[in-house]
Amino acid sequence: MSAPTSSPVIQRPLWKKVGWTWACLIGMMWTGSVEAAEPSDYLSNANQHSLFTGDMPAGVIAATKQRLTPRPSPPYYQPVKFIGTKGIEFSLAQYGTFPEGQPDLMAGLLVGQVYRFRVSNLPNAAGAELYPTVEMVDRTYPPPGLATSYPIPINLDEDDIYAALEGRLVTRVVFLEDPQTAVPLTQGPDGPIAIDVPEYQDPLQIADLRGRVVAILRIGSVTPPQAEVLQNQFYFGHPSWAPIFESQP
Repeated sequence: MSAPTSSPVIQRPLWKKVGWTWACLIGMMWTGSVEAAEPSDYLSNANQHSLFTGDMPAGVIAATKQRLTPRPSPPYYQPVKFIGTKGIEFSLAQYGTFPEGQPDLMAGLLVGQVYRFRVSNLPNAAGAELYPTVEMVDRTYPPPGLATSYPIPINLDEDDIYAALEGRLVTRVVFLEDPQTAVPLTQGPDGPIAIDVPEYQDPLQIADLRGRVVAILRIGSVTPPQAEVLQNQFYFGHPSWAPIFESQP
């Protein structure tokens, strides 16, 4: 299974002046294979090949970026919040199993890793489940003590769900917009601004021009393998994650 994505320009948000401005580019394509990857390739304006292209398998971009960092930073669990349409539930894989789903799951995910999660209780699709991946490309830099107040939003809407159930692979590239060039669109309470990208364009390339990519979400129709020998690959080595419990008012 294959589909497009996007790449990074490093720039921190202006916290005191503009706060966070999240955006998300969505690429979609038909696929007939059962292997989760993503296609798309592009040339820069200077007719040079980019280091990162959308046809790289899940995990390659994040891992390569970590290896190329001049001063390797200590492991960082980036707060992430999974958001979806009313009623759907999320659960992150734990050594090949999925715990009971939650409607607004929040967790700390290691930067540089790929996580498999389950989406259940889908609207108008009784019994159906999806198993997307989220690739943690980069982290955010909130003020001390406020990391869980500014999680990276991972949003699935009904269009994404229906497209995946129909056999398409949807790629969402989540990036932090450059405050100097951000698109003047209102961001609602249900997640980042979503911008659809045609099949012939690479959302990774476009996101790179607009800001700093932090996560890549891939939503397809693959299901957990029955053979135990394939599970480690399906779950990307079972990376650890840290639950985050939101305080109740």
